Amino acid sequence: MRAVLETRRKAAVVRVEELEAELERVRAALAEAEEVLRHRVIGLEQYLEALAEADAPAVVAGGSSQKKPVGPRRAVPHRQDAAGTEVLSVDYQALMAAALEAGAGGLGARRAAVVLGWDSASASRVEGARARLKRLVERGWLVEKKPGRFTLPAPEQAGAGRPGGGS
Repeated sequence: MRAVLETRRKAAVVRVEELEAELERVRAALAEAEEVLRHRVIGLEQYLEALAEADAPAVVAGGSSQKKPVGPRRAVPHRQDAAGTEVLSVDYQALMAAALEAGAGGLGARRAAVVLGWDSASASRVEGARARLKRLVERGWLVEKKPGRFTLPAPEQAGAGRPGGGS
């Protein structure tokens, strides 16, 4: 009887080792797939932004051409061209609200990933959130006074470049 139990135990150990090895292969494949996905998401966002920027100054002889977007665009308009945050997509509005809530301490990328409903333990998701925050900085919606900490611009900065310096 002891020999039978010992044989079963050895078989169970072998099966556990096989499954652990398979789990490591799957984890490595998942990490690689997440990295590819992150690159593709960033590439798609950059492509859509470039398309939106290319369409913006289009002028036809006899008037300006206002083309409708072909698909969902998440381009972020420049702050001086917008009346308020309502021109931003829902995700960007949520980031702006979180930055306001964070106050002077600033909003970090990990917290931004949580605000977007993403897994903050996933490096690719945190980098995606950081890319969105950087895009808001590029367009004047946020400032990055300290590396990795994103805050709302000071009131005099927010009105810069707007006619009459309005609020």
